[in-house]
Amino acid sequence: MFSTSAFSTVVPALVFNNFTYTYRAQTKPSLYNINLQVEQGEKILILGPSGSGKSTLIHCINGLIPHAFPGQSTGSFSILGKNASQMDLFSISKIVGTVLQDTDGQFVGLTAGEDIAFAAENDCIPLDEMHRRVQEAAALARIGDQLKKSPQDLSGGQKQRVSMAGVLVDNVDILLFDEPLANLDPAAGKDAMETIDMLHKETGKTIIIVEHRLEDVLHRPVDRIVVIDNGRIIADQSPAELLASDILRKTGIREPLYLSALRYAGIPVVNTMIPEDLSRIEFDGEKLKTWDSGYTETPATDTAPPLLEIKNIFFSYDGSSPVLDDVSFTLLQGESVSLVGKNGAGKSTLAKLICGFCCPDSGSLFFDGKDLADFSIRERAEKIGYVMQNPNQMFSSPMIFDEAALALRTRGFAEGEVRDRVHESLKVCGLYPFRNWPISALSFGQKKRLSIAAILVTNVTLLILDEPTAGQDYRHYTDIMEFLRGLNKAKGLAVLMITHDMHLMLEYTTKAAVIADGKLINGGTTGPADILSDDKIIREANLKRTSLYDLALRAGIDDPRNFARRFINRERTNGAAQ
Repeated sequence: MFSTSAFSTVVPALVFNNFTYTYRAQTKPSLYNINLQVEQGEKILILGPSGSGKSTLIHCINGLIPHAFPGQSTGSFSILGKNASQMDLFSISKIVGTVLQDTDGQFVGLTAGEDIAFAAENDCIPLDEMHRRVQEAAALARIGDQLKKSPQDLSGGQKQRVSMAGVLVDNVDILLFDEPLANLDPAAGKDAMETIDMLHKETGKTIIIVEHRLEDVLHRPVDRIVVIDNGRIIADQSPAELLASDILRKTGIREPLYLSALRYAGIPVVNTMIPEDLSRIEFDGEKLKTWDSGYTETPATDTAPPLLEIKNIFFSYDGSSPVLDDVSFTLLQGESVSLVGKNGAGKSTLAKLICGFCCPDSGSLFFDGKDLADFSIRERAEKIGYVMQNPNQMFSSPMIFDEAALALRTRGFAEGEVRDRVHESLKVCGLYPFRNWPISALSFGQKKRLSIAAILVTNVTLLILDEPTAGQDYRHYTDIMEFLRGLNKAKGLAVLMITHDMHLMLEYTTKAAVIADGKLINGGTTGPADILSDDKIIREANLKRTSLYDLALRAGIDDPRNFARRFINRERTNGAAQ
């Protein structure tokens, strides 16, 4: 099924030659003078901050530019030796298969199985062969037990796997993965990278990955990393060369945590130390021990009163299969807590119960000492802001400014105050230059920031963020989280983050509640570094042990768990000082 094509390996898979592209609705190019060659069988990673031009480059490769997004181009671009400008979208789709970042925009079938079979159906593949292909692709994507379900009934991670299987079912030559880890829990993300790597090794196909989670991608090797910023390629290097440079820090891309720890300890990161592979990296362990022993931490104390109390919550959608099973924990005023666990564990369902979108079968929820059962959804929205995982489900206005202003206008604020608040919020979220744009012109990551901006204007007491870093580069989500941290200190804003981003959990929350199969398995009061050093919790909740713990083991540090915790405290101290 997944055999390589008959194209000669002499012909490059992709060639951009002095390629510049300007969207029809814009005056300035989104891509400037791109020169890039990808050989057949290569596996490359494309990095860059949000709005850097990554999506535009992807759209060129899969044919959406110019067929769906018209504009003007100069230079040339070829796919397997053919001039892409002379190929129609259908012809390109038989060569390039894309797994989109926004999986909801990719579904066409009523069931997962039908969706996976879509390409084969369009090719009039015989039914028996089609069934075989679907089963094989679903098994590779680890979604074989969900084929009869509607895609909309699946979790975000399961949707991602269905989309992956839908691409695998067709024998394309180039596989393009647009942020494949965005909706996956850490363990599932690790499996996804292993699956992509397995496909690369077994089929020899050309693999292109676009992703923000650099450390997670490097779980398996890539041949090259291409960095794009402001529409230009600023680096095209091996992973070792890039990690040893300062390019990631200059472009606002998060380097692996273990490399940050080495830099803090005064250990230079050079390409000869194999920095891309934690299991083989060479470094001065004694120097790391000395740095670790020289840092003392002040233990945190819980002095704030309770804000949100969840007591013995039970809930099921069908009345028989529990999604939440006796969940209880407390979030204090001004506290920042992460809610983590495997896909489908019940995290988003708990958020819906807090906001009043669903009612628990039994149990109670209290906010600031008052029973939330007595509050309508609108009354809860005065105190609790909820930013959904998929921003497209939140928008009611076609224009960016109007969407950010909607909540204030419905509350009767004067237009002058509406303008001031909206502008401040859009600046924080990096969207002020686009304030008069239509929402449809934004990337998925920019839409995510808009959904956050529309909530921040309301001055709620508790903000619930469902996967806030999906589609976000390190610079933008750091700006947003530092702003929330400032509100936390100045106004006592409490934050509950549902996330698969372990970096976010470590750096921006002081406690974590872990849900596995509907049950709270850690009491909701455990520090994030302790969770990611506990193999039992990691295994039950589909998490992944922090690389800081593994680095400490490699260095021979006696207490790797405390090393990870001290590193995170050091990060928070540095962030607060900046």
